[in-house]
Amino acid sequence: MDERRQTTARTCLEAAEHGTMAFPEIVATLAAAGFESYAVDFRRATATYYLPDGDSIALPSLRVEEPVAAMFDTARVRAAIREAQQNAPGYTYAGFCRKVVAAGCAGYVVSFTGRRALYVGRTAETHVEHFPR
Repeated sequence: MDERRQTTARTCLEAAEHGTMAFPEIVATLAAAGFESYAVDFRRATATYYLPDGDSIALPSLRVEEPVAAMFDTARVRAAIREAQQNAPGYTYAGFCRKVVAAGCAGYVVSFTGRRALYVGRTAETHVEHFPR
């Protein structure tokens, strides 16, 4: 993967973690650089960015200190997603991560081409969130 794309991935991850770019802007930036998806693994504290040809870059990401809850609570995951979508007062990506981890989310995959995110629990339960129109 070329240095420009690596820098774009790092910049977008840092922007999410520091709250300097909103999710739609991050998606647009990554897609414009040629990425088709990314995956966040809360148990390993990594974010992996994928190109259509299979090339990828894995970066260390925000570590949530609490373990992923054993049971996947779809309602709590959805509530955290709604707060993010509405940019609720006090919203932060770190807070979002803590909430979904406490709700049993072990990680998520964002597909730009599929226009959706898939949230996965430790038991492989899932919640699919389609991008707002």
